[in-house]
Formats: sequence, structure tokens, C-alpha cells
Amino acid sequence: MTNMKKYDVMVIGSGCGMNIVDEAMAHGLKVALVDKGPLGGTCPNLGCIPSKMLIFAADRITEIQDARKLGIEAEIKSIDFNFIMERMRRSLKENQEHMRQGISGAEQLDFYQGEGHFTGEYLLEVNGEQLKGDKIFIASGSRPLIPAIAGLDTVDYLTNETVLQLKQRPESLIIIGGGYIAVEYGHFFAAVGTRVTMIEMADRLVLGEEPEISELLKKELSQRMAVHTGVQAKEVRRKGSGAAVLVSDLKSGGEREFAAESVLVAVGRRSNADLLKVENTGVELDRRGFIRVNQYLETGKKNIFAVGDANGQQMFTHVANREAAIAAQNALHGQKVKMDYGAAPHAVYSHPQIASVGLTEENAKKAHKVLVGRAGYSEVAQGEAMMEESGFAKAIVAADSGEILGFHIIGPYAAILIQEVINVMAAAGNIDHLQTAMHIHPALPELVLRTLSNLESTG
Repeated sequence: MTNMKKYDVMVIGSGCGMNIVDEAMAHGLKVALVDKGPLGGTCPNLGCIPSKMLIFAADRITEIQDARKLGIEAEIKSIDFNFIMERMRRSLKENQEHMRQGISGAEQLDFYQGEGHFTGEYLLEVNGEQLKGDKIFIASGSRPLIPAIAGLDTVDYLTNETVLQLKQRPESLIIIGGGYIAVEYGHFFAAVGTRVTMIEMADRLVLGEEPEISELLKKELSQRMAVHTGVQAKEVRRKGSGAAVLVSDLKSGGEREFAAESVLVAVGRRSNADLLKVENTGVELDRRGFIRVNQYLETGKKNIFAVGDANGQQMFTHVANREAAIAAQNALHGQKVKMDYGAAPHAVYSHPQIASVGLTEENAKKAHKVLVGRAGYSEVAQGEAMMEESGFAKAIVAADSGEILGFHIIGPYAAILIQEVINVMAAAGNIDHLQTAMHIHPALPELVLRTLSNLESTG
């Protein structure tokens, strides 16, 4: 242990962990950054950024296809799949190089590229070197969860990470899973011309959303792909140059086989904490393998914090960045700031798009007497102009105080429309703060007002 290097701060993971690195260096602390790659973490390399670059193209394709309802006859002559993919990969490479240059120029920072693991209290080994940190931040991220399906390892299945390296568009694709990753890539591949089959074990897609939003999503996606819910993948095997998936209907018990050129596994994510052997430094995992933290982002071990996907609280980049900022405040400034997830939003970039913040109606009713409001896009002038007939918004409000407990939208620009609701919730406001603000007419944000004007008791 004579060659052990000591640091004021050790950060494991270069995603949201970089926010902590920057804050520590700004205070003149000696910092070690440990990262197994890719530099920058999941979001800019394997998750939200590359997938949205692909989905932006898919959105344009579907808009052209949907233009007929407006009296516009348009034709897509060709879709250059390789151009779409290479544009994405080129952007990722440029961003990584920019980040690497920034790290190499930091005087107070030592960067260790490799997969580390804990060997003792506050001790991490990486590339044969022993590092000790007075304060440690685990921002090690997550990786695809691979289910125990018989024969899956006999085929070259795709994940949300490996799919980004495709050089050719698959003619057909089976997606195992029905969460946000599955429906987003289902949208993309269907748009570029792949025959998509989606199989989900639960009785509906995107389980975390309101049931009526899940129902509409399935209805809309089913117009462009085959969507099967309530079925479980039992076996995967090679079939010719592709693969076949045997599924069991969880209600009837019957079996059915689907065949396709490729299989994409998208059933969820698992924490990378196990790769670090965190138990060697006294950090505990929950039953799902995520690091246990309290409301201050502290683990059970003093001066060790866990943020982002590693703790599994809410696995979104914007949440991880907020957690990193709060953990840095608490660790480096001696504060006791709690992480509040009450106004933590998320979006699903399917087609139609989904955005949600706060509680679902079911969860809100467990602790509150609520009012619920619903409004369709077609109930406001701009929605009518767009001929948007299926999208809608739903509000859940505390009956006694007018506090907005949850808000959910499915339809065009959902992730943009919900932002004013998020702002009010984050500022501890209520429906008066939204309703007294003047809204442009005609414009889509009137959907928020209309939804709140339709509030009624659910009994």
C-alpha cells in the first residue's frame, strides 16, 4: 500500500459525476476521477442524446406520413438509414473528444480510465493502482438488464447500447420489453421501415404512466407495428439468419412464436454498483442491486454518496444532475439539503410523445382527496387547427389546497407543454399560479388551462 494515492475527493463515473468534479476543483480540492467509459456516461453516449438524434428523424418521417389528414399529399422517396446513424455517431465522437481535452487540461484532476473496485474502507483499486478518497461519490451509472430467457445467449441480440452501432437497417425486429426504451426504439425503427413486433409481459406499455395514457400509446403504436401485451418471452433460438422468440400468453397459457431478423432486449436497467464491489467499503445495496441512500444522497458509510442511476431513485439525467448538485452541497459545504423528487419530470419520446410530473391518480389518492381534470388537444383552438384528435392532458390536484400533485400529457410537444406545470410545482405553487397567468391564444399551452378548468371530484 506504499504507492497508494490520496485525494480529497474521488468521483466514480463521468456522467453526472462531472458536476461534482467541477465543484470540487472550484474549491481547490485534489480530485480523482475514475471511469470505465465511455467518457461522459450513458446519456451523451448510449442513452438520451443518441436516441433522440435518431428519433428526431423518425418524428419528421411520421409527420410527413400524417400530413394526409391535413390535405397534404407528400411522398418520402428514400430514407438513408446509414446517414442517420453516422450523423449520430459522428456527433458522439466529437463530444467525447471535446470532453477528453477538457479533462486533460485540468491541473487538480487525475483521471483514471478503467473499471475500479473497492478493496477496503475508502480504498479503490483501478488499473493496479490503489486510491484513497476522503470523500467518495459513486456515480457509476447503469447497464442494460438482460433477462434470463432460455437461448437468448445463442443469438446476437441488440440492446439500447449495441443498437447504436448498426450499419444496416434490419428488415424486421422483435423488441422484448414495453418500457420507455422499447417504445422509443419501436417508434424509430417503424418510422425507417422496419417491421416491428413488440412483446411486453405486463398488461400494458410504460407501466409508470397513467393507465389511459398507456392505452392510447398502445392504440397509436399498433397502427405502425405489432404490439402484444400480457405475453412473456420463454425462449429465443436461431432461425435461419435471424431469430425466433417463443412467447406464452399469461392469461390463456397458449404459446406463439415470432420470427425476425433481429431481437432488441429492452426490459430495463441494472446498477453498475456490483462491478465496484461496494460491499468492501461498507456500502449497502437494496434487493434490486441499487445503492441505498437517504434523502441527503448519503450511503450508510460516512462521506460516501451515491447519485444517478447507481442509486436507482429516478433514472433520468436531469434527476441525476440535481442529485449530484445536492450531494456536492452536502459533502463539500457541510449542508443538509434534502433531495426532493416531487416535481421531478420525465418524457417518453415515442409517437405520440408522453410527459409526466408528480403522482399518478392512483398514488395521489393514497394520501389525498383529489380533483381530476382532463382535456383533449382538440378542445383548444391550436389543437383543433392541428387536427390532433387523440392526445390529451390529465391533472391531479389536491381538493383542499389546489396543489398540483401530478400532471400527465400524451400528444405533440408534450415535453414542452408540461414545463410550466413543473415550474409551478417546483416553486410550491398551486393552480392559481397557472390560471392567473395570461396565456397566448391560440397556442397549445392553453391545453394546460383547459385541463385545470375541467377539474372535478372523483368520489
